[in-house]
Amino acid sequence: MPDPIDQPTAPDRPTAPDRDVEVAPRLGGSELDRLLAGVTAADDTYRRAWPGPPHTRQPVQVLYVPADRVGPHTAHEHGAEALRLLHTHAPDVGHFADATGILDVFLADEVRARVVTRLATGPVDDLRVDFEDGYLGRSETQEARDAVAAAHAVAKAVSAGDGPAFVGLRVKSFTDGLARRSVATLDRFVGTLLERLGSLPDGFVITFPKIVAVDHVRAFVEVLGSLEAAYGLPEGRLRFEVQIETTPSVLGPDGVVTLRALRDAGAGRIVAAHLGVYDYTAGLGLPPGEQRLEHPACDFVRHLLQVSFAGTEVRLSDGSSNAVPAADTAEELHRVWSTHAATVRHSLAHGYVQGWDLHPSHLVSRYATVYADLLHGLDDVLERLGRWYAPAEATATGAGAVLDEPATIRRLEAHVQRAVDSGAATTDEVAARTGRTVLPRPATLLPQGLL
Repeated sequence: MPDPIDQPTAPDRPTAPDRDVEVAPRLGGSELDRLLAGVTAADDTYRRAWPGPPHTRQPVQVLYVPADRVGPHTAHEHGAEALRLLHTHAPDVGHFADATGILDVFLADEVRARVVTRLATGPVDDLRVDFEDGYLGRSETQEARDAVAAAHAVAKAVSAGDGPAFVGLRVKSFTDGLARRSVATLDRFVGTLLERLGSLPDGFVITFPKIVAVDHVRAFVEVLGSLEAAYGLPEGRLRFEVQIETTPSVLGPDGVVTLRALRDAGAGRIVAAHLGVYDYTAGLGLPPGEQRLEHPACDFVRHLLQVSFAGTEVRLSDGSSNAVPAADTAEELHRVWSTHAATVRHSLAHGYVQGWDLHPSHLVSRYATVYADLLHGLDDVLERLGRWYAPAEATATGAGAVLDEPATIRRLEAHVQRAVDSGAATTDEVAARTGRTVLPRPATLLPQGLL
């Protein structure tokens, strides 16, 4: 084997210059314009389809009350009754923790105190005057009277500053030949509110149930536009929620998922999609004992709703629990609180931060479960945000065991914002830990052009 020294030497390679040489791009001008011609159009299409979530507060819960039982003090009456049930049947932190399933007794103590404050000061986030399933068996004449009376009651509460931030009505569906009756009730309700208040509450919303055809949504949009014209309201002022509780509202006759088509038919007026648990599970043929919020069939629809509406203006709400106390006893209330808290935890685990309540007792377990979820680990969240906002100070003190990414910080900020919005945490508490002021977001459903 020849000695390596005897190997022929490689030809000299050009040496790199001592200074940087500017290299002109090979692609540019008309060629680059041709290559990127579709990008701007694609971006515009994307932004229309996924405009991002709204920058307003989402309710934690919505309380459904039959229209003939709504009065000017309904929200506070439900809060007072919820407080009575809490103090009577969970008078200390031990009973409260057992009833709501909060395992950490120190967390339960903090949560209980904040739930008491919430029930005393603003017990209902969203009040829905129900003319549908909660209002069965009433005549058309009685419904006409109740539409006016309930609107008067809502107007009185709003005028006194006692109304919930969000309020509205659920009309009858357009199925079963009830479309005319549904529109007449909506007309009377809106007209009475305008007569009493001069304008609609900012958080006014309509719930449109039992959708079985995209054309029903289109027709409802036309009705809303005509009502706006009739009452001199700005175009787009009347907004609504779609209630997903039938199989045709999920899967169309062509076998294609219908949800985005419903949004398109809504023409920018749809602000939320609510899962109707009991009609949907009954429509699937599930036995009564399996018609429940946490059934896997409902999880399937939840996931479809999330994939369809993530990154859009359409917010999501879960349905209700039908567990209500059969007697005013500790045993019954603990059963209801335990059952309801479990369903709320199921919703939260699936990313649904809002749900329906049907009874004063639900307000206790609703806020208890939501506050426990938001407060658990909040100290760590605030500490990480504080380090992110003041990295030099964190380095100087040697603090910091997590290297956060910007995307993670956005989720931490969203968690804190929800805690402040819901009343689980205060602006002062957040500012003391992070140096930043986080205010509750406005509770409005008005489109941007009407703010």
